[in-house]
Amino acid sequence: MPPKKQSHQVTMALPAGEAPVAELGKMLGMTGVNLVALKKEYDSLTAAQRGEIVPAVITVFDDRSFALKLKTPPTSFLIKQALNGDKTLSRERLRAIAERKLPDLNTTDIEAAMRTVAGTARSMGVQVS
Repeated sequence: MPPKKQSHQVTMALPAGEAPVAELGKMLGMTGVNLVALKKEYDSLTAAQRGEIVPAVITVFDDRSFALKLKTPPTSFLIKQALNGDKTLSRERLRAIAERKLPDLNTTDIEAAMRTVAGTARSMGVQVS
């Protein structure tokens, strides 16, 4: 059997465990993919992360099947979540965010990941202590 040919690839940031069909339809309706099946798979894979934004790379093939690859939540979302009303991000929280983001970053060094997260925090007006 010949390999499937990719027809579309879309990255979407969706709420975990409750992907809106309307949002999926806007981006993928023209591909003919089964949106309900896609929603069910995304929701089941992200159910444990409810309340977070979980980006997904959705690859649609020309036979209308799809593949779903999940990413880690956006750094800015994780920083806002860690701040919880504060204006300062502690080293411990910074390290925790960097460890969580490490699979999606282009480094394997935790210190480099921490610098990346700290840069995002500073651009958001958050102090890093």
